[in-house]
Amino acid sequence: MKSVKESRAVKVPLRWPVGDEAASELVLERFAPEQTFKTKVYAALKQAIVNMDIYSTPEPTWIDERQLSERLGVSRTPVREAIAMLEQEGFVKSMPRRGIMVLKKTRREVVEMVQAWAALESMAARLVTENASDEAIATLRTLFKDFGEEHKPSDFVSEYSQANILFHQTLIRLSGSKVLADMTANLLVHVRGIRQITIGRDDRASRSIVEHLNIIEALEKRDADAAERFSRDHTLGLSIYVDEHGDIFD
Repeated sequence: MKSVKESRAVKVPLRWPVGDEAASELVLERFAPEQTFKTKVYAALKQAIVNMDIYSTPEPTWIDERQLSERLGVSRTPVREAIAMLEQEGFVKSMPRRGIMVLKKTRREVVEMVQAWAALESMAARLVTENASDEAIATLRTLFKDFGEEHKPSDFVSEYSQANILFHQTLIRLSGSKVLADMTANLLVHVRGIRQITIGRDDRASRSIVEHLNIIEALEKRDADAAERFSRDHTLGLSIYVDEHGDIFD
């Protein structure tokens, strides 16, 4: 009588490309359809870190394993496993006798991450002109509809910063590329934080909204080359600013 494990196995015949040799068999185990506590905790914790503003203060940000366990209603084992996964991805670092610290990047690392984001997002902009509907593209313009001469971005920096981040997240999503979405996900926690702390400096908000509207106009016209160029130059401007203003990381 077959065991439960054997009965769940899937036998896939593999045939070699030449001759009439007998088929070989590859035995695969089915994946469990349900998420484990580890993956659920990992997803929740990663999203929480992405939403944090870790660059707003020079002080380190700490995560308490016990508090996480209590707030999520799970044992400490899946929390430890999720933290180990996040540590491998460079989000956190376990410090003996101190706890788990959310990692910030150095100025050089941030510059390189923003440059990578510029390359990925500019391709996303090109894909938006090819894949997104007019209605979807129109949602980008609504993000900035409340800003104008009587409601300047420079006077409402926090509000504009939120619209700014949402614009970039939406641009990636409208590309329709899951690969681009996955590749930018780990960059977002750092690029998002740097955008937030730099947008209120040196009247960058006023220039930023003009550049955003240029991108949107190119998308509306389905001008892939212009959309890609405007998007790339806009984000590279952030990398140049970060490189020139090291005090951000002091």
